[in-house]
Amino acid sequence: MELRQLRYFVTIVDEGGFTKAAERLHLSQPGLSTQIRQLERELGQRLLDRGARTVTLTDVGAAVLTHARAALAAADRIGDTVGEFTGLLRGQVRLGMISGAASEVFDVAGVLADFHHDHPQVGISLTED
Repeated sequence: MELRQLRYFVTIVDEGGFTKAAERLHLSQPGLSTQIRQLERELGQRLLDRGARTVTLTDVGAAVLTHARAALAAADRIGDTVGEFTGLLRGQVRLGMISGAASEVFDVAGVLADFHHDHPQVGISLTED
């Protein structure tokens, strides 16, 4: 079993299905399905019941989900711990703005570009609504 497969499993549950999970993970849906089948084969149990338009957790899947989330959180903490020793700043910044708020007075693109240059390991997303 690989952390990647656990991340895929958790993402499918969080997104409510394979199609949305594949989009979020930037994978093909068949490739994602293959990885989950391999995980289920290795564990010897089905984790998900696949319907025509729905995906639900099996009882085993519900029990595994808690441990999968814990394993992924632990792996993230390992990366954070190592990052503290090497001085790397990692993570995700999400910025929301009101439509039309960006102006010549406040150069949002420039500020975000400067931040990205200083902290290349930090992901940035901007939503304007």
